[in-house]
Amino acid sequence: MPPKAKITKEMVIDAAFEVAHETGAENINARTVAKKLHCSTQPVMYHFSTIEELKKAAYTKADCYHSEYLMNIENPQKGIMLGIGLNYIRFAVEEPHLFRFLFQSNFFNGKTLLEMIDAEELMPVLLAMQGAIGGSIEHVKEIFLTVFLFAHGYASIIANNSLEYDEEIIRKHIENAYNGAVLAAQEETK
Repeated sequence: MPPKAKITKEMVIDAAFEVAHETGAENINARTVAKKLHCSTQPVMYHFSTIEELKKAAYTKADCYHSEYLMNIENPQKGIMLGIGLNYIRFAVEEPHLFRFLFQSNFFNGKTLLEMIDAEELMPVLLAMQGAIGGSIEHVKEIFLTVFLFAHGYASIIANNSLEYDEEIIRKHIENAYNGAVLAAQEETK
């Protein structure tokens, strides 16, 4: 029986995630990951035959981290969608490298808005919204898309250093987008 590996696959993924977090996903390579692990590149390449595979694993970890971040809402009774929207933008402010990795890289390719809104990973968010505002899941999806597109626009501009973060102004704009989307959904049901 071979000896147990000192550097596990999970350790390699964690190190790649750290590289993406600190300096950007474009810097994930065997050397930078090995440096984080204080080892040679051999354990990195043992667990991942290509850097592309490693980046995909780091992307999955970043996606889970992002989902947890979004759902950590300070005051959900004031509006879960507003909280999620503001957290989405805060994530871009606080974690610009991860934001760009998740939403502005080739790893996000192939996902249309309709694929995203129907993704199983989003269902807890949609169900929480539905519980808070009522209505059909289809109306909740429409509201979510409106707020998501608005929040994503703000987050993208901020993550790319093109706009200063002003939470009060952003909160007001997201509230307006949310309220407008809710009113539109209510009008559709009449």
